[in-house]
Amino acid sequence: MEKLLIIDDNVDIRQQLKWGLGEEYSILLAGNVNEGLGLFKKNQPKVVILDLGLPPHVNTSIEGFRGLAELLVLDPYVKVIMLTGNSERENALKAMQVGAYDFYPKPPVLGELKVIISRAFHLANLEEQNRSLQRAVEQKAKDSGGMIGHCPEMLSIFSTIKKVATSDVSIFITGENGTGKELVAQAIHEASLRQKCPFVPINCGAIPENLLESELFGHEKGSFTGAHATVQGKVEYAQKGTLFLDEIGEMPVNLQVKLLRFLQEGVIQRVGGRQDIPIDTRTVCATNVDIARAIKEGKFREDLYYRISVITINLPPLRDRGDDILILANYFLRMFNEEHHKRVRRFSAASVNFLKNYEWPGNVRELRNRVQRAIIMSDSAALEPSDLGYEMDRQELTDNIQSATNLRGARDKVEREMIATVIDQQKGSIVKAAEMLGVSRPTLYDLMKKHNMTPLQATDK
Repeated sequence: MEKLLIIDDNVDIRQQLKWGLGEEYSILLAGNVNEGLGLFKKNQPKVVILDLGLPPHVNTSIEGFRGLAELLVLDPYVKVIMLTGNSERENALKAMQVGAYDFYPKPPVLGELKVIISRAFHLANLEEQNRSLQRAVEQKAKDSGGMIGHCPEMLSIFSTIKKVATSDVSIFITGENGTGKELVAQAIHEASLRQKCPFVPINCGAIPENLLESELFGHEKGSFTGAHATVQGKVEYAQKGTLFLDEIGEMPVNLQVKLLRFLQEGVIQRVGGRQDIPIDTRTVCATNVDIARAIKEGKFREDLYYRISVITINLPPLRDRGDDILILANYFLRMFNEEHHKRVRRFSAASVNFLKNYEWPGNVRELRNRVQRAIIMSDSAALEPSDLGYEMDRQELTDNIQSATNLRGARDKVEREMIATVIDQQKGSIVKAAEMLGVSRPTLYDLMKKHNMTPLQATDK
């Protein structure tokens, strides 16, 4: 039987709730914050009903906010339902902004409160399952070079990495910018017999053409103006290890010839040098360009392509990875919470909808950036689409404000239409609609009242 903690200084309310809820839950009762915190530490309930006005400050919300804050410190995932008086709605909304699950006005109507409690336990259990899955995924990521993914395409890539890592065949990685090509290269290196030797990455598209040869192969003292000493190139630094040539599709054709010689013969010559230097390294290459088109246009040598692509790994764009989007988003949420000492607990329902439907042109790199920025800037317990940088595009805005005479009218029109659409989608369920919209049930009722909305099919379930 699930444990439910009730913290309220009103004996009658405590007894009423114990009598009404005792058959479904194991009830824990406390009359003040300190007593409630003691019971919470001992029993770890997933859901708490907390009065806003508690002794010694029964006429203010000081103790209620203190209790909420300390409960969330003890367990950031606990679902706290605030009991409020009619004059405390503003404070209750503030409580939700800092982490409360919902609020309900006194005196409690048992049937309505049961629905909220049931939903709170349901959500708490789902989140617990998701955290277990997340931990399993993250553990698997440690075995896959730090990469996270559960979609069929990524599982196939993980399998390929295991198969090819211990051989020295050349690997060619393709995919859009931000899909994680360097992570794949690192995973191959870390699973290989060369893992104790250097992993040396070089971005061929980020270095000017006149410097790239020296960067790759090094140069001899006096080989050009400013060459005051002999310098080793990246290829030599990768001795016994792995050389990762990112954006190889951007490499000038004249350098492709020298790279091909190195790959075929295993020797290099520094710029200005004549001595052959033997190199033992494994080469992994990557690009985001259409290599077949580059070959056709004479921008990339066909013989070099066949040399570097014994095994090809194609990384899917994030938009095609299904539930991986949410798995990655929650991974970044946890990682940046710890890194920046924040307590953002989750993505709102509206944010989840945004994450799943956004095109992600910048792929995993963009997702990571948006989540990190949102966590740094947000003061709320849940991230909203606006925190993630979502802005309505011009056409969408134009369509929504037609027939609206001013900015307030446009906002009200969008708000009303969204509420009506979601309630219809949820077949009239106010509880489900509120969850989908990322607001509390009382807030949704207030918004419906504001817009004179009384859907015939609406139910408080």
